Amino acid sequence: MFRKKTASNNEIDLDPNSAWEMVQNNQDNLNFVILDVRTPEEYEKSHIEGSVLINYQSPDFRDEIQKLDKNKTYLVYCRSGMRGAACIDIMMETGFKKIYHIVGGIMGWENCGLPVK
Repeated sequence: MFRKKTASNNEIDLDPNSAWEMVQNNQDNLNFVILDVRTPEEYEKSHIEGSVLINYQSPDFRDEIQKLDKNKTYLVYCRSGMRGAACIDIMMETGFKKIYHIVGGIMGWENCGLPVK
């Protein structure tokens, strides 16, 4: 299910600890965005601090993704990885260049003991 970076795509899968390191290294980087594609209800329960919510299940999801700056770097996650992977497919199809995916989603993140808000 999860893809690794190849010459044909711009996405790279990160385990939660590597994703945490990326978050730490980009705290003050305005060109780095943590993108949560879960529902608002899921987001309210817990989320990665500083993340932006765009609900994958929303009818205007594609339109909201298109409003994002394609030149920024995105770290995408969902609950377990399925919606995140689908979001990344959409982002790649529409010209986003720097996309990272948290393998296992927020469940994997929390299982590693990483902080949530």
